[in-house]
Amino acid sequence: MVFKEILRDVVESVDGGIGAVIMGYDGIPIDEYVKDVAPFDIQLLAVEYTSVLKEVRRTIELLNTGEMEEISIITGLSRVIARAINSEFFVVLVLDSDGNYGKGRYLLKRDVVKLRDELR
Repeated sequence: MVFKEILRDVVESVDGGIGAVIMGYDGIPIDEYVKDVAPFDIQLLAVEYTSVLKEVRRTIELLNTGEMEEISIITGLSRVIARAINSEFFVVLVLDSDGNYGKGRYLLKRDVVKLRDELR
C-alpha cells in the first residue's frame, strides 16, 4: 500500500524517527510504519492524542483562526508532530527525544500532499 511506503520514507529519512501513523479523527488508524525499536505503542499514542487534536481543532474553529495545520507535543521520551491531512485524517510522526525535529516537520509538510492525494 502506498501509505506505508510514504510513512516509511519519512520515518527512515529523519534521525530519531520511531514511527508514523495515519489516523482518522474518529480514532481509527488507517496505516502505520513503526521501527522495531519503538519504546512504546505508537498506535496507542496516536489514538490517545486524537482527543487532544479534536479539542484543539474545535477551539481553532470556535476562534475562527483558520484551519489547524500542525501540533507538536514534546515529552521527556519523545517528540510528536501531528499534521492535518484533510478534515477527516491526520498523520502523526514520533521521534525520540533527540530526533531531528526540524527535518521531521519538513518531511511531514512535504509528504502530506502525497497522503492527501492517496486519500481521494
